[in-house]
Amino acid sequence: FHLLLLVYCGIMLSFYKAIALTALLVTASNAFAPVARPTIGSLQMASTMEPPVRTPETKDRVQEVRERFKQAAADAQAAKGCIAADKGNEWWRTPEEERNVTPDRPLRVLIAGGGVAGLVTAAACHAKGMKVAIFEQASQYAPYGGPIQIQSNALRALERINQEVADEIRAAGTITADRVSGLKIGYKKGVFLGLGKQYEKGDWLVRFDTLQPALQAGLSPTVVVDRPVIQQILLNHAIPEGTVRIKSRIADYEELGPGKGVKATLEDGTVAYGDVLVGADGIWSSVRRKMHSLNEGADGFAASGAAGGALNDAEARRMAKDSVLMAQGANRRYSGFTCYAALTEHRASNIEEVSYQILLGKDKYFVSTDGGGERQQWFALIREDAGGVDPEPSADNPTPKLTRLLYEFNNEEPGDANGDVWDDFAHELLRSTSEEDIKRRDLYDGAPLITKGWTRGHVAICGDAAHPMMPNLGQGGCQATEDGYRLAEELATVKHTKDIEGALKTYFAKRIPRTTAIQIMAQLGSDLLVDFDKMMTIPLVGPFFLFMTQFSMPFILRFLYTPEF
Repeated sequence: FHLLLLVYCGIMLSFYKAIALTALLVTASNAFAPVARPTIGSLQMASTMEPPVRTPETKDRVQEVRERFKQAAADAQAAKGCIAADKGNEWWRTPEEERNVTPDRPLRVLIAGGGVAGLVTAAACHAKGMKVAIFEQASQYAPYGGPIQIQSNALRALERINQEVADEIRAAGTITADRVSGLKIGYKKGVFLGLGKQYEKGDWLVRFDTLQPALQAGLSPTVVVDRPVIQQILLNHAIPEGTVRIKSRIADYEELGPGKGVKATLEDGTVAYGDVLVGADGIWSSVRRKMHSLNEGADGFAASGAAGGALNDAEARRMAKDSVLMAQGANRRYSGFTCYAALTEHRASNIEEVSYQILLGKDKYFVSTDGGGERQQWFALIREDAGGVDPEPSADNPTPKLTRLLYEFNNEEPGDANGDVWDDFAHELLRSTSEEDIKRRDLYDGAPLITKGWTRGHVAICGDAAHPMMPNLGQGGCQATEDGYRLAEELATVKHTKDIEGALKTYFAKRIPRTTAIQIMAQLGSDLLVDFDKMMTIPLVGPFFLFMTQFSMPFILRFLYTPEF
């Protein structure tokens, strides 16, 4: 058993180092984004940028963050800023001939999907003078969705797209780079035959500094912002009112020929014409299904709330079953993890010292991050088969999800099913959370689409449709933001509609090396997290692996936090 683990660790370490080296080579050559290199002025700014200093949140700030989230959630539920009924004179109802692109006759961009990827792409295209229309299948935006990380690279992309949006997001966000982040052991853990360190539950294994790599690149520190707040900022400050049409799923499309654009057909039979169609419609993308000639079952209504949010437990149960079938047709990979998540209004006991931590265990781990406003966002990832659902609440067990989690991360003897007694912090957050606030979903990702590509003719995909990834690097939405920026930059070079296909190919060529490296690192990192327990039982190998992880993180963060993409 231990010999097999040694072989496994060696393979994983070699692969890990190879990926890190690949990422660094890509960064050095700037192959993914041949844009202007930093100027002397920007380098001086990087060297003089002041690091943020953590100060406890005031009562007014706590109330501000919480109230803004509640208002944004209410606006999302009411589909504020979106339209459900047409006037009949929308520009996308009329086809356009091939032509020179001018300010009077700009490019016309249709976008499938109104999540972060779709909204950012629309904002970037609109900022370049293009006409944009978003077709979102959902009837409303999911009124929840905990804080998501807008990391330093994504903030730079937003600054280049729309400075007002970037400023609003920074003002709404909570900086997390001003405290420690890292990995902890979740329970008391020794090594084989006692030949090594005895780890106590809650001991730090690896600590990350996410601030210095950002400052060295001249970037703003990472912030966390509630998803509904991000959506409302983009709707209010980045695109014209009425750009998002809800209850509008693009079911099919037809290319009309070089320079002649695309004809998209909605599920209700409505027809829309544009010069470009962008599939920002998530991991179960209808646009990707058509582009890559996938099975009919490869797409579908993943959820009724935009950005992939189920609106209730009944829908979440259906999603768990439907996703198994869709993954088979879409060539998506089940990660092996189901994920419970919640946002709890609770001032964590370690809030002033720790912004992000992962408690590691056997076949599971518990992630927590500061959500701002004295709230904690937590995720419990448990290894099990896809499609599982929790029992419905009953008189005997009114809180089935919470009951399971309290047992999985039990902090009292006799511990969990493995006999492990967990660190108190997981229970602290679980006990502060109501059953109704806990959401569950299985996690899927996919292999990089290096050979299949992201474009065909006048059609492209971005975000999760192009590169779904595990969440442990926090780069899913950030890479979608970079996609939107780069796509608009390339489309802005088009002088004639016949140039669109070439511009989209350039977009793909500039993005695929970077997103491929990040997809692989995210997948590998997630797989390694759940096997940390096994590696640490082996004398010498465990400490060496921890050292290599600590040593490599600054290089990985420098790759992620680049100002050029």
